[in-house]
Amino acid sequence: MDVSHIVERINDLFDIANKEVFFSESGVTYHTDREVKKMGYCVNLTLETIEEARIHGVDMMVTHHPAWEEIYGLKEACLEKLAEYGISHYYNHLPLDDCNFGTNDSLVKKLNLRNVKKTHEWEGLYFGRIAEYDEEIEFNELVKSIENLLEEPVKSWRFNNKRVKRVGVLCGNGGPTACIREAVENKCDVYITGECNLYTIEYAQLKGINLVVGSHTFTEIFGIESLALKLKKNIKELEVVRLNEKHYEANIK
Repeated sequence: MDVSHIVERINDLFDIANKEVFFSESGVTYHTDREVKKMGYCVNLTLETIEEARIHGVDMMVTHHPAWEEIYGLKEACLEKLAEYGISHYYNHLPLDDCNFGTNDSLVKKLNLRNVKKTHEWEGLYFGRIAEYDEEIEFNELVKSIENLLEEPVKSWRFNNKRVKRVGVLCGNGGPTACIREAVENKCDVYITGECNLYTIEYAQLKGINLVVGSHTFTEIFGIESLALKLKKNIKELEVVRLNEKHYEANIK
C-alpha cells in the first residue's frame, strides 16, 4: 500500500469538522514511492527515532510530533536522514489530542478514569480532559499507578490532603498557568501533565491542587499507539512496530 492510501485510512478515523485546522496540524512531511509494508510509531520525529526505524526495516513512520521547530536545524537534519533511508513520515498533532482515541482519552482510560468533559479548546479542538474515579483513591496510589504506566519516575507535589476523585489531564505541555487554571476552575483534586515550570508549581500551591508531572513524550505515547493499532486493525497486511524513545525528560525535571 502506498503512503497516500495509508494517510487516507488515517484521515477516515477522524471526524474532521475544520479541514483547514486539521491539515495544518497533521500530514506527510516526507514522501517516498516505497510501498508501505511496515510502519513504525512513536511520539517524536528525531534522528534517534529515524535510526530506530531503519533498524526495524520500517517503510513509514507515524508520529505525534513533527521535528520540533524550537530545536534549530532538527527539521532539516531529519528530512535529510529520511531521504537517505527512504522512509516516509506522517504526523498528527492536535487532532490526536482532541479525538476519543487519542493522547488524552487513552491516558484517561489507562488510569481507569471516567471522562467527564473536554477542556482546553483551540480552534474547535480540545486538548485537555476532566475525568473522575468511580471511587476515591489516595494521591500516592495515583502517583504510583502513573509511574508504573509510563515506566518512568514522575514528579509530584501534594498541595491538599483530600483523596482523589476528580482529575484534570493534559498530556504533553500543560505547564502554562492558563492550562492548570482550567483544572482549578473545574474543581479537580489533581492535575496531570507532561511539562511544568516554576509558575505551574507555584500556581498549584496557591490554589491547593495536587500536581503530577510525567514527561511530554510518555504522557502521549498511548495516543499514537492507539492510532497505529487502529490502522493495523483496518489494514490486515500492515505490520506495525513501536519505535523506542529514550527517557531524557524524566531525568532533567
